[in-house]
Amino acid sequence: MEHNQYQSPLGLRYSSPEMSHTFSQEYRIKTWHKMWLEIARAQHKLGLNVSAKQIQELENNTSIDFVKAQEYEEQVHHDVMAHLHALGDQCPSAKPILHLGATSCCITDNGDLIQMKEALSLIENKLIKTIQQFADFAEKHHNLPCLAYTHLQPAQPTTLGKRASLWLQDLIMDLYEIEPLIPSLKFRGIKGTTGTQASFLNLFNGDEKKVKELEKQVAQSCGFDNIFPITGQTYPRKQDVTVLNVLCNIA
Repeated sequence: MEHNQYQSPLGLRYSSPEMSHTFSQEYRIKTWHKMWLEIARAQHKLGLNVSAKQIQELENNTSIDFVKAQEYEEQVHHDVMAHLHALGDQCPSAKPILHLGATSCCITDNGDLIQMKEALSLIENKLIKTIQQFADFAEKHHNLPCLAYTHLQPAQPTTLGKRASLWLQDLIMDLYEIEPLIPSLKFRGIKGTTGTQASFLNLFNGDEKKVKELEKQVAQSCGFDNIFPITGQTYPRKQDVTVLNVLCNIA
């Protein structure tokens, strides 16, 4: 199945190995497996009928059976359910408790946010390195004269270091935007089919505190301190626009 996935030429030509890995089909499905595991872990800790043995089985089976998932997808026509069934085959004792109370976007949306946060961290690190290189370049050439331009016309002399500092200043502004963005990203959370958490309230016999604690534990285990207080089936896409604005500025 992995080799049948469409791959963009832009990604093949220009993406770094790290970024390609972060957005690979294999890594995306690994985030799904992580979500199923973390939901089960939290449910076990909070007293649902999820055993330590079932958790251990999920922890010990980290491979992805793309062939089996493809067979299931041809039957069910649903990518999440296909991989859920494939994982269930790998973990027969844990199969009954997988995806307990969840909806597809508990898995896919949160998985996408894990990928997004890791990708932004990669960009932040590369941005810091680029800023350092520009700073060294500007310092090295701070006295080297060159011609400056206004309205694309030759104007007055400046220095190459000063011109480089203009580019450096822009990148520092970008860094000031991306630094607070990464820790402020919000998790979709574990809210069920339409964001009401009704399925989880039912599992916990109406205990709202346990439902909130479940969501908090899963979010923190996935590296998120912030959770959207309200969602529907998906998290608000305004967060995606915020991320895109920062990426556009860097680009």
